[in-house]
Amino acid sequence: MTKKICVIGAGPAGLIASSVAASRGLDVSLFEKNNKIGRKLYITGKGRCNITNAAPIDEFFDNIPTNKEFLYSSLYSFTNDDIINLLKKYGLDIKVERGNRVFPVSDKSSDVIKAFKELLMDSGVKLKLSSNVKSIDYQDNKFKVKVDNESLEFDGVIIATGGKSYPLTGSTGDGYRFAKNLGHRIIPLKPSLVPLVIDGEWLKDLQGLSLRNVRLKTLVADRLVHEEFGEMLFTHFGISGPIALTTSNYINRYHKDKLKLMIDLKPALDFNKLDNRILRDFEEYKNRQVKNALDDLLPQRIIPWVIKFSKVNPEKSVNQVSRDERHQILNTMKNFLLEFKGFRPIEEAIVTSGGVDTQEINPSTMESKLIPNLYFAGEIIDVDALTGGYNLQIAYSTGYLAGMNI
Repeated sequence: MTKKICVIGAGPAGLIASSVAASRGLDVSLFEKNNKIGRKLYITGKGRCNITNAAPIDEFFDNIPTNKEFLYSSLYSFTNDDIINLLKKYGLDIKVERGNRVFPVSDKSSDVIKAFKELLMDSGVKLKLSSNVKSIDYQDNKFKVKVDNESLEFDGVIIATGGKSYPLTGSTGDGYRFAKNLGHRIIPLKPSLVPLVIDGEWLKDLQGLSLRNVRLKTLVADRLVHEEFGEMLFTHFGISGPIALTTSNYINRYHKDKLKLMIDLKPALDFNKLDNRILRDFEEYKNRQVKNALDDLLPQRIIPWVIKFSKVNPEKSVNQVSRDERHQILNTMKNFLLEFKGFRPIEEAIVTSGGVDTQEINPSTMESKLIPNLYFAGEIIDVDALTGGYNLQIAYSTGYLAGMNI
């Protein structure tokens, strides 16, 4: 008799898992609470769908801060080349952009969804849209799955429900409840790739200011634990932009009260070189006030606050500034202190950190070590990566292993 399989969630992990399982001849039903598949795929890459990353798989692991070892089998079993070739087979033309990010040539996420729809039809998956799975019970080697008001029986289940970020796409965290009820340990959920909340009266003056080529440093007990170079943006609540989002991924497991954040506004210059540069500027503008002598070094809007935090009188003439005062300004430029208050809500995060404990999942198959024929795929597992298509590739690869082994 053909094995009946239930896959929950028609995101990237569920789409690959269900199509792979069905192509092996299994009777696969894919349940999706939304009225269309791949809702989160529509919004990745700012609506263009950052399908994957074209970097060699060896380099993927440098972009996976959490539980990278768990993913070796999956990422090598179903690679970025595999997903690209699969989508090409269904008529999708792709291109590679900055940072090895892979996009459809059309820049339309709907074209990616169209390819996945054809894959499902080809594979023989029974797609059940607008179907809300309420509960999963395991009895006598069978799974009783309650879908809306109907109770159905399956031989195997793949939970691919995603995380808790972007709940409007259907990612409301149902899978964590199912996993917990089936006996699995859930590593506490935290937002990842999320803007950082900063306190300070000065924020309102800097809102909308973008900084380029700066370094965001994170310290715990005055020890540097992470630094990120690139672009960032001041907002009404704190900071956002690439280096803020990436930093969130590395620091979300520390207690917020232990964290100290600083911006190095001139990372290309060490202390002595920056001191020489300021001396040159001060010589050129020796008759100006301090507040008007830093325009060549810093964006105008941040200058008043650099001076204020340096405890130097902004009205003072440059030729009156002492060596100690100059060094105070220099120190503030190199260590612009941010009062860290926490993270924006998990609903605003690009991915969810935490999830089903990887210690309870077989990394070679994605099968539960606690319950036979129960599998997990995608963001529900306690793995997460940086931006750039890595998280979607993890979803495809873990989905592939689950679909191949169930």
